[in-house]
Amino acid sequence: MSAVVGAFAALVAVAVLGYVVGAFGVLRKDDELVLSRLAFFVATPALLFTTVARADLKAIFSVVLVTNLVSLFVVQALFLLIAAVIWRRTRSQATIGVLASSYVNAGNLGVPVAAYVLGDGALVAPIVLFQVLILAPVAFAVLDGDRQGSGRRVSLRTVVTRPFRNPLTVASLLGLLVSVLGVRLPEIVMRPIDLVAAAAVPVALVAYGLSLSAGTKDSITVRRDVVLAVALKTFVQPLAAYAIARWALDLHGTALLAPTLLAALPTAQNVYVYAVHYRASRTLARSAVLLSTLLSIPTMILIAGLLT
Repeated sequence: MSAVVGAFAALVAVAVLGYVVGAFGVLRKDDELVLSRLAFFVATPALLFTTVARADLKAIFSVVLVTNLVSLFVVQALFLLIAAVIWRRTRSQATIGVLASSYVNAGNLGVPVAAYVLGDGALVAPIVLFQVLILAPVAFAVLDGDRQGSGRRVSLRTVVTRPFRNPLTVASLLGLLVSVLGVRLPEIVMRPIDLVAAAAVPVALVAYGLSLSAGTKDSITVRRDVVLAVALKTFVQPLAAYAIARWALDLHGTALLAPTLLAALPTAQNVYVYAVHYRASRTLARSAVLLSTLLSIPTMILIAGLLT
């Protein structure tokens, strides 16, 4: 337990550093975008490539993916049942709400948690691939076809190719290709990639803390849609993952901690980007991202303390 708590303490300390430098004006709100883009487009893809390329494929596509998929479908079904069937939300509103309640921040926060707390950054790779290759395109297709949404029409080609313009997806797929083929890249190639990959966790965490220092300035709401999405994301999804891993798969120890912890990751900022693009439920998406992010760290620390 002490090792896990110590790893979390290190993550929180770096995130707090980001918050402090933002609160004191050392870094500005605009710098958070620069750091996030550096992490998203450069450092995190390098980390995903190196970890997946060197990982055991059986370890990657294991219980983490199974529990993530089942827990994701559980919270999505609950949100649709309540928001779409009972509250009669539109297709676009329900779709953004579904994403807000289940689409985890696997890139900026998931990679640091997997690498430093669980000891294997590759554990988050299948979640990244599923969200970007399957979940997001399905959501885009629903939003594109909703006349009550933005009205923007996107071609099938755009929907199909969009995931392959995501650097995290490309890096993960390239790492899988190297691992499947058993290719051993020369040290002169891997060393600079490893060097860039080492920046992924601290840069992402500083950006994360910096976003919290400015995040409360944005307008948020605690309407029932937001409360439902945040409650499902923060509490129900990790509980569902735990139940599946513990009682359906009979897992214990780290094998039980990994899927539960990754299911507790907050709503990804991508959801707000999608809401802005489709002009649907932007307040819901922004509020869910901020509130779930604020709740995620204490929730994950509690999970780590209880399961180790």
